[in-house]
Amino acid sequence: MKILLVEDEKELSRALAKMLAKDGYDVDQVYDGADGLSFGSTGMYDVILLDVIMPKMNGFEVLAALRAKKVSTPIIMLTALTSEGDKISGLDKGADDYVPKPFSYGELSARIRAVLRRQGKLVSDNKLEYEDATLDLTSFVLRSPKGEIRLSQKEFELLRYLFEYPNFVAAKDDLILKAWGLDSEFESNNLEVYMSFLRKKLYHLGLSFTIESVRGVGYRLAPLKD
Repeated sequence: MKILLVEDEKELSRALAKMLAKDGYDVDQVYDGADGLSFGSTGMYDVILLDVIMPKMNGFEVLAALRAKKVSTPIIMLTALTSEGDKISGLDKGADDYVPKPFSYGELSARIRAVLRRQGKLVSDNKLEYEDATLDLTSFVLRSPKGEIRLSQKEFELLRYLFEYPNFVAAKDDLILKAWGLDSEFESNNLEVYMSFLRKKLYHLGLSFTIESVRGVGYRLAPLKD
């Protein structure tokens, strides 16, 4: 899952990003409120970790601006402002949680998992499930009752996105954004190559579903046809 970390203390940001990466998260780091608003507005993140006292825009301003733009991404405030009034202000502006500094990484990790569970994205620690399959977010391993297989990083990102939104058609542009990022020159007509790899791996594991193309739109998970 993809996390945006908006924290102007670069040493702290690097340490947090390193620990989050070990837990299987893909982390983008920015160091001021203006960049936080710009990156957060893309809607490509599963969680935003947002400091309050920052250059250019403070965290409360970024939070308010994101919610005004109808960005629904879960936002966890990270701040040394620990008064009850500050917490109430953050929550009233649309924060999903408020973690006072200093905090332990274990506590932060648990709060991230909690907001993801509320979003219906995380069914257990570091795993996603769909039908008879389990996707391990740490090892990139896809498991079925008949075996397991390790996915490449791009295959993993694509399948993870489909697992997170199993009841929707995933647009090609959204899939490319999730797997290759904002600056990618990857062409959408090559996406089918990766989807073909994934279909073969789903079939190899004897799973009950496949990836179906929706003409002119994108892809979705669908029952395997006899």
